[in-house]
Amino acid sequence: MKPLDHLEHLDKHLVDELAQVARETVRDELREQTRKQRRKAALYAASGALALYAGAALALAVGLALALGLPDWAAALITAAILGVAAYVLRGMARPSASRPGPAHAAGMTPGHENTGPGTGVPGGVPPVPPAPPAAGPVAGAAGGPAPGVVPPRPADEPDVPPHRA
Repeated sequence: MKPLDHLEHLDKHLVDELAQVARETVRDELREQTRKQRRKAALYAASGALALYAGAALALAVGLALALGLPDWAAALITAAILGVAAYVLRGMARPSASRPGPAHAAGMTPGHENTGPGTGVPGGVPPVPPAPPAAGPVAGAAGGPAPGVVPPRPADEPDVPPHRA
């Protein structure tokens, strides 16, 4: 038996004890952080619920104030329009602006126009693509090209054109 064999047992015992202490310390820290995050989440949820009720009370107050001089249905309609405009403005504020390029801007998409593409006809997006290529024959313009307002089809061998999915 070598003289260091009994120290090997002590080293293993020390490593196991240190690992146990480290696990307990990490577990306690994670438990404390989780408790703080859970409390913060509950406060945010309560704040959101109260804000929802406050918004409903405000909408009711606006509707009742408008109902003093208008028919009830008109007051409700105007209140709904005001809420719709407010929702649209908030939605616009939540989207990234042109000064802060986001992932959509890096991909070549215009912010606020996610549905632009072939066939959508959205201004500022890609021009619309006709469903079928123009017919060959004397229908074309004076120079023998496509008729005015018709977009000629792109050659299929362009590498930067993604395949069109219908």
